[in-house]
Amino acid sequence: MTPEGKVKDTVKQILKAHDVYYFMPVSNGMGAMGVFDFVCCVDGVFLGIECKSDAKKQPTPLQIRNAQKAMNSGGVALLIHKDNVMGLGDIISRLKERAHGFSKHSIWPVSSDD
Repeated sequence: MTPEGKVKDTVKQILKAHDVYYFMPVSNGMGAMGVFDFVCCVDGVFLGIECKSDAKKQPTPLQIRNAQKAMNSGGVALLIHKDNVMGLGDIISRLKERAHGFSKHSIWPVSSDD
């Protein structure tokens, strides 16, 4: 597994532990370029996570532009690597506190088994 792959695995574990909805867009040339590695929703707050192996690896100009667009729209964008990945849980907790009190609306029926 690549160093970046290890960071992504750790991010997945943290997101699951905090019960965060997320998906990983597939980059196969057919979709948008420069999108986040993880697209998440934390209690109604958009969270985009770009993963790199370490702090020396920088996002591309397109990744930076996309992150700025997300932040300009009120979302949160994070650049996560091996040196800061363990702080992700704290950030998620703070986002949940920020979102606390937002009313939750859905057009989807919710099963009592969830």
